[in-house]
Amino acid sequence: MANKKQKTVVVAMSGGVDSSVAALLLKEQGYNCIGITMKLWDYELVGGNVNHESGCCSLDSINDARQVCAKLGIPHYVLNFSREFHESVVDNFITEYLEGRTPNPCVLCNTKIKWQTLIERAQELGADYIATGHYARVKFNKQTQRYELWQGKYKEKDQSYALWGIKQTSLAKTLFPLGELTKPEVRQLAEQFGLKTATKKESMEICFVPDNNYRRFLTQVVDGLEEKVSGGELVTVDGQKVGEHKGYPFFTIGQRRGLGKGFGKPMYVIETDARNNRVIIGEEKYLYSNELVARSVNFVSIAGAGEGIKAQVKVRYKSPAAAATIYALDDDHVRVVFDEPQKAVTPGQSAVFYSGEMVLGGGIIESFKKVDYGG
Repeated sequence: MANKKQKTVVVAMSGGVDSSVAALLLKEQGYNCIGITMKLWDYELVGGNVNHESGCCSLDSINDARQVCAKLGIPHYVLNFSREFHESVVDNFITEYLEGRTPNPCVLCNTKIKWQTLIERAQELGADYIATGHYARVKFNKQTQRYELWQGKYKEKDQSYALWGIKQTSLAKTLFPLGELTKPEVRQLAEQFGLKTATKKESMEICFVPDNNYRRFLTQVVDGLEEKVSGGELVTVDGQKVGEHKGYPFFTIGQRRGLGKGFGKPMYVIETDARNNRVIIGEEKYLYSNELVARSVNFVSIAGAGEGIKAQVKVRYKSPAAAATIYALDDDHVRVVFDEPQKAVTPGQSAVFYSGEMVLGGGIIESFKKVDYGG
């Protein structure tokens, strides 16, 4: 305990119950804690429901974080990272959609903001670590001399999928106090210590799209978008035009709604073609891919793929992991070959590599290779 009292931790405080209990546990363990709430974006710029009480960055959330810190007897500061967030995360989100991909901004936010900008600011404050309320774990492997990223024990809330971009130097300075706990246990602790956030509802949408309406957001921030992308062709996998669409950025792979009727069978978005403003649709069987190529790859718990490694790969947050072999193409790209075809592999989403509960690494899906049905 004496050693921990000499260590300072900056705790990322969103105003939710998870980060509140993370701060509580670290304080109880004897760390010198500083609560930091990051202001990441402005409602005036992104629109949506300005009274959304559970969204991070809202005044209510900042006040909740401040009250929790006061209850715990630790200092609380609000740091404005909105410029860095808009440049690194929001602009990328817009660009990816306009190029026909479906991005995961939480991954980029974790990598560029929380585990880069926040760590830099924490060091300026003399802190030894940063901590968050993520359900994940960090372990140090003495044999490999690497810090390893592991899933949270509570699988229903495991958030390791969005953390694959963290570098070794950052992971070494990271604490995940909730890694061994369940969500009910976290809420119970918050109630036990009288924290205001104990019964606060969770926010499930992307923080800067608080009304969860991507179309509204994109048309608001991109001048003339609807005029530019409407009237494109809706075509089948064999190239037959079957209608028009209102804009490829408003469709994602695997989508069924908004395709019209009269096909005589269920149809899905198979691919979006931003260059030609086309949306390709087809039967469910055309959604399956044998392999993918991922870019911006970061190996976390291991040094790399070498000549090829066996792993379990998740291609979206809620999907089960699938057996695959990972081959390094260069320092930035890997090829992932699945043992069994996977449904709705989507460019822009993350492919995350696991060995059991340990996160080996991950990357952003760049392309996929469909199962060949002979046209």
